[in-house]
Parts: sequence; structure tokens; C-alpha cells
Amino acid sequence: MGAAQLALPFLLVLIAATAGATTVAYNDRAVVIDGQRRIILSGSIHYPRSTPEMWPDLIKKAKEGGLNTIETYVFWNGHEPRRRQYNFEGNYDIVRFFKEIQNAGMYAILRIGPYICGEWNYGGLPAWLRDIPGMQFRLHNDPFEREMETFTTLIVNKMKDAKMFAGQGGPIILAQIENEYGNIMGKLNNNQSASQYIHWCADMANKQKVGVPWIMCQQDDDVPHNVINTCNGFYCHDWFPNRTGIPKIWTENWTGWFKAWDKPDFHRSAEDIAFAVAMFFQKRGSVQNYYMYHGGTNFGRTSGGPYITTSYDYDAPLDEYGNIRQPKYGHLKDLHNVLKSMEKILVHGEYNDTSYGKNITVTNYTYGGSSVCFINNQFDDRDVNVTLGENHLVPAWSVSMLPDCKTVAYNTAKIKTQTSVMVKKANTVEKEPEALKWSWMPENLRPFMTDDRGSFRTTRLLEQIATATDQSDYLWYRTSIEHKGEGGYKLYVNTTGHEIYAFVNGKLVGQNHSANGAFVFQLESPAKLHSGKNYISILSGTVGLKNYGPLFELMPAGIVGGPIKLVGTNGTAIDLTNNSWSYKSGLAGEHRQIHLDKPGYKWRGHNGSIPVNRPFTWYKATFSAPAGEEAVAVDLLGLNKGAAWVNGNSLGRYWPSYTAADMDGCHAACDYRGKFKAEGDGVRCLTGCGEPSQRFYHVPRSFLRAGEPNTLVLFEEAGGDPTRAAFRTVGVGTACVAAAEIGDDVTLSCGGGRAVTRVDVASFGVARGGCGAYEGGCESKAALQAFTDACVGKESCTVKYTAAFTGAGCQSGALTVQATC
Repeated sequence: MGAAQLALPFLLVLIAATAGATTVAYNDRAVVIDGQRRIILSGSIHYPRSTPEMWPDLIKKAKEGGLNTIETYVFWNGHEPRRRQYNFEGNYDIVRFFKEIQNAGMYAILRIGPYICGEWNYGGLPAWLRDIPGMQFRLHNDPFEREMETFTTLIVNKMKDAKMFAGQGGPIILAQIENEYGNIMGKLNNNQSASQYIHWCADMANKQKVGVPWIMCQQDDDVPHNVINTCNGFYCHDWFPNRTGIPKIWTENWTGWFKAWDKPDFHRSAEDIAFAVAMFFQKRGSVQNYYMYHGGTNFGRTSGGPYITTSYDYDAPLDEYGNIRQPKYGHLKDLHNVLKSMEKILVHGEYNDTSYGKNITVTNYTYGGSSVCFINNQFDDRDVNVTLGENHLVPAWSVSMLPDCKTVAYNTAKIKTQTSVMVKKANTVEKEPEALKWSWMPENLRPFMTDDRGSFRTTRLLEQIATATDQSDYLWYRTSIEHKGEGGYKLYVNTTGHEIYAFVNGKLVGQNHSANGAFVFQLESPAKLHSGKNYISILSGTVGLKNYGPLFELMPAGIVGGPIKLVGTNGTAIDLTNNSWSYKSGLAGEHRQIHLDKPGYKWRGHNGSIPVNRPFTWYKATFSAPAGEEAVAVDLLGLNKGAAWVNGNSLGRYWPSYTAADMDGCHAACDYRGKFKAEGDGVRCLTGCGEPSQRFYHVPRSFLRAGEPNTLVLFEEAGGDPTRAAFRTVGVGTACVAAAEIGDDVTLSCGGGRAVTRVDVASFGVARGGCGAYEGGCESKAALQAFTDACVGKESCTVKYTAAFTGAGCQSGALTVQATC
């Protein structure tokens, strides 16, 4: 169906009434800003996953990468950790974040949710909601809807007060309510309540009168009439909204995948992402957002899952530290530039799709006497020749874009930007780990080794989240038992908590953690009882709360229901399940805030002698901040499991002792061709199998003090060795680029203040290896000299590929250059 047949009157969402205001409307082809139909190229940057000091640079790089919009969720449990106690400071200063977007001259998409998923703890919902009588999450009931509306109104009013909506002259052009509800609403065992709830959400949002359209992602059925439904996924080109008159919006184009403690690293190729984006705009797309453009870090206890790592790198175009990830960043930037050159014709033009056989489609857009064309090849195993004026070779699983329908300006499978191999370099200010002088302090377990002085008692084994409202990872279950004479038993605990430690009469007798998945496991440990009163203390720990799925909030944690038994050698059992249990949330060191290293704390071992592999131990070391401006990470190899702080700022949980599983995708070549998967059979492009799932932990520069001592504090829960810890800077180690044709400009860049130290390779027909380990080919001495002269000692350089490079018996073709930074 042609564009002329689909043309409908604009739905005007906002009529500007103030100076500097921006009007936002939409039709079936585009979001319309100040009367102009626009292609929106957006990227997700989550403000709590970086620091305010990082925000301007991240946003600047996004804009330089060709984006015009920044998208973010809003993090309810970060802003309201306790009911009616709000946090809008530091990296939760949401208004400051949106002002940075405005200062950069970009648009913004505000995804309030306030359920967000996002691999964020409890999907962003505060655990204290569980305390409210009658509460049912994300169904039609007054307790939940009242709290949701209160928080939504709070955020909207903050944005209004700061004049952040487009009609006020601000950057926000779209707002989202709820999140991916359509994925689960049919699995909640109450279809009527689910339908009432989602329509209530839309009505409540529109009552806020924000003056911009409201969207709902992944809401393909039972869509309220007053919102725009949108798509999430690796591919959205074949998806269309549920009614006419609204634009085709892709709220989450997953640039990689999140990482769990037991998984290797997932990588989605630049070629495949570009293919998905080009296909989306070939098929009438208007708004496309990369999830994530910068993933960042799950500081504190914010990671979800369970078992989501502290790193939320996501293989995004900007890595966890904010560095440019090449070639992904540059290849997408080239795509954005071509899309912008075609914008007016794409959003106005009549279109015609022509099949050139199975899996091959040519689309022509025509407007004002000009045309643009796309040629897609959806075969994943063969290149094809397509005649469009002249013959065009279209590689497998790729899209060619022709802004004049004659010349290919961009093909999604042909990367022209450099590849950067990132390295972690030693701290040059001091020799580490030797320079780190450690002291230590035992966690005070004594108050928890009896069942006295708990917060309350009951004769039931309670669920951990509802009991402790997630104010700590830890909940103590404690009881006592009278025993005649001495006896040997096996302590049996059945738990749904993620990990447990068992103590009998003050002695640690066993520990265990769940495999990632069902989170139901057992602990069986030998236990000796003495005559008289015996104390049993069990510490249950969580490692991020579930964040997705139908009724995810009801997934239990802790030793809910047990049973807990003492099993004798003859098989008889003493059932402790209905004993009188005393409860206490958290650890003594948490309540004392040892991580702040306040004056008066009694640290031991100032001569450098410390115990290692000792559970429940605090460690402290001073260090000098690495020089320069490159990102900083701390290597915690040798530690087991715990939490880390620098100068009182949380780096998040660490668990380098957890080894990533060995998966088939680690052992095959990473072929971009074919649909990318992150789950099930056919997962590919994995790295890190059999290695620590996360060894390095981001230390933002704003956490550090230059020219004076810095403090690293670790809480080692399971027993590890901190003496191997060391700080590293993160930057480009090797830069590689391939030039296809004579006349191409070839650019190399180290970035981060690093300069090229040498040019290692300048060859034609490189046969083997990847960037940093190329082998074979015909070396061009002329090219090697030209790049050496132009690049060594410089942070970036550009050299034109000339015919002079093909001498000495080398045939012209792809020239590969590799440089060390």
C-alpha cells in the first residue's frame, strides 16, 4: 500500500503556547517535531549506571555517533528506596541528566514505567510495596495503582518544574508508561484484571498532561486507544503497530546481551545490528532506539536477575567505561549519516516494495522528484547480484542503501571503520599489587551466633524479600535447641535463597549457593551438638532479585518453609522448621558502615600481614590514583565473593571466583550472518568461557582523588585473597583498519590521550588472525612507511590509500593496517 493511500491528518499532541516551545505530533510515517517529520535515532543511557561526571561525555559521544535522541528508564526503587523517602542526588539526579541532554541539543525519551525490567533489581519496583495490605503487582488493584500513580506524578512534576517536556522548551518528545506488559499479561491468571490495569495505566498517564505522546512497548494486544504501541527485540522490521495513523517505533534494539555470573560474554556484530536497523527503515520505520548505547555498571546492590553481574556492558557501542567500541560505534555512525541524508524522502515519499525472488527485496521511496533505494538480501548463506540500473553485489544477510537509487553509499556487511582492541594497563604511579598495604577487620558475627536480640520471633520460616524488604542482601534465621549429651548430626536446609551459610554454636559448618536457574537448593553439613542449649544460625543471602516474568515478584528468596532438620546417624530427624526463629536483617558491618572507613575503626595488621581465605572479613588498602584520564578498573582476581568500595563509593558486588560456563558459542567462528540469538540453540559469538565471569570492576574517575591517598575497602564474604588486587587503566591497545579501494581515506585513532607507538602491519590479502594477531598477506613497504610517518606519536591520523601502495608485487585490493597504541 502506497504512502499516498496511508496519508492521514497529523494527530497534534501539543500546541506550543510558550516561547521556545517545541510541538510534537505524529502520523503514520513519523514523529512530527515543529511541523517537520523526523527520523529519530536514539540510544539508551541509564543515568544510575554511570556518574554525573560521565554524563556529558557519554551524551557527546552519542551525538557524534549520529544519534539525535537519548532514552532512559526511570528507576523507582532507586528514587524511593523507602516509602516516601526520596533520592534524587548523585547519579539519581534525573533532572540534571535531562539538562545534560538538553545542553547537547538532543531530544529525549522518558520511560517512566515504573516497572522497567532492565536487569535491574526487582525490575525497578520497591520491595516495600510488599508491606502494603492488598498489594498485587501490575494488576488492577487500588494499593498498587495508588503507589504507581503517586510515583509517576512525582517524576512528571519534577520534569515539568524543570521545564523538560518539549512543550516547555525541553528535550522530552516521548514518554512511556508500563513496560513489556503484553509479554506477560496473558499469564497472570486474571485476564480481566490485567486488561483493566493496562487501560488504567494509559488513562492515568494521559491525565498527567505532559504534552507529548505516550508509548507502550511490547503491547500488541488489548492496546489502549490513547497510547502508541512499540516493538522491542533484535529485529523489528516485520513488526507494525496495531492500528493505522501511528508511527512504527522500535524502543529497544538490543545491541548485545546482559551477562550473568555463570555466563560468558555475548557479542552482537556491528554488521548484524546495522542490517536490523537498515531493514527497519526500509520497512517504514521512524523511531529506532539502541538498547543499550552505553550499558554502564550496576553499582551497589542494583543488579537484578538473580545473578546479573555488576558489569552491564551489554556489548554496546560505548563500553561499560564509556570508551568507544569499534567497529560497532563507527559502523553505525556511517549508517546514521546515510539515513539522515535520506530522511525527508523516507518520511514523506511514496514507496514501492519489489521482490527479486525469495529473500531479496528492493524498496524505492520517491518524493519531490527524488528517489532513494534499499536492496536487502536475507539469505544467510549466499551473496546475490541485483540489477538496479547497474549490477550490485549484495553480500549475504545485508542491506545496501542507495541515496540516488544508483550508487551504493552503504552496505551493512562492509565495515570501513577501525577495529579497536582494548587493553588494561598497569598503574604507572605505583607498582601494584606490591604497593598496596593491607589491613583487615573481622566481621562481628558474635551477636548473631545466638537467637537473642532479633528484630522479631515467629515459629515459621519466612520469605526473605517480604521479611527484610531488600534493605540488605542478608537475613539471619536463628534458633536454639536443648540436647541431652553430645550428638553428631547432619544439618539439612532446603532453601529458595541464592546462598546460605550455616553456623552451629558459633562455628561455620557449611556454605552453599544455588546454580543459576531454579534457585532451590539444599545444604547438608555435619553438625555437632553439645549437652544443653545449642544455637543454630543460618545466614541467607540474595544476589539480585528477579526482574522479569509473570508474577516475578512472587519468586521467593530465603528459607521460606524449609524444612530445616537435624538428621541423626540412624536416620531419625529433629525437625526445626516450626521452632521459634529469631530474625535480623543485615550484617553488623553494614550497620556500622565500615565501607566509609570512619575514624575510630580498629583495623588490624598495619605491618602488611593479613589473613587470607577467611570468610566474613573486611579488608582495606590505600592506593594512588592512576595517572591520566583513561577509565580505571580494579582487578579483583583472587577474591571470592563480596562487595567493594573506593573512597566510600560502591563499585557493586564482586564474584570473580564464579567461572563462566563452557558453551558452544565460544568455540565457533563469529559469523554475523543469520539471526542473532542470546538464548537456546544456535547461540554464537561468545567469549570468556571457562574464565572468571567478571574479574575487573569499574572505578569511575570521579570516585578517585588525584595526588592523595585513596581507599579501597572490600567485604569478603566467602574467603579470598585480596593481595593480588591491582588497579588498571582501560584504553585502546591495538587499532586496525581495512581500506577496500584506492582513494579511500584510512583513519586510525587511539583516543583517550594515547598515541600510536608503531605501525605493525600494512599488508594486502591478510590471510589469518584478527586485529592484534594478523598473519600472512603481502606487505606494502610504501604503505607501512606512509602510515608510520603520519601516525606515530599522534592520537589519530588519516592516510589516503594510493596506487603507490601496491608496488613490490602486491596486487591492489583490501589493505589492512594495524597499529599499536
